[in-house]
Amino acid sequence: MGDQADLPTRHNQAEVFAQLREAHAREVTEDYVEMIADLIDAEGEARAVALAGRFGVTAATVNNTIKRLERDGFVTSKPYRAIFLTDQGRELAEKCRERHRVVYEFLIALGVDPAIAEFDAEGIEHHVSIQTLEVFRDFVRARS
Repeated sequence: MGDQADLPTRHNQAEVFAQLREAHAREVTEDYVEMIADLIDAEGEARAVALAGRFGVTAATVNNTIKRLERDGFVTSKPYRAIFLTDQGRELAEKCRERHRVVYEFLIALGVDPAIAEFDAEGIEHHVSIQTLEVFRDFVRARS
């Protein structure tokens, strides 16, 4: 067994975990604004109950997330009313949709089954760098 010299420093661990928490919060933000945009486009409005059903979470979880999204300038809402994207929220939703589309098309071009590509794209889209996304986009264009 290793000794304490094998462990990362507490400072480095704290920094890594802080980055992971920030990345997770960004993923949640992106998933919510994308889903809100999808609901508005498909149903004319987005409501907390629909979000809870789509994400498989409680109404309390949705309400807490919506409060954070409001604070961060992505949505506006009132209790028991529809949720609306701000211009900033709509812009983020469109950026997320495009990233998802590129990753999905890249996976399809590699021969991944569409259902698996859809699932995998949902995770990859949040972590892919701009440079890698451009390589994916160029790869798909070259194959078209």
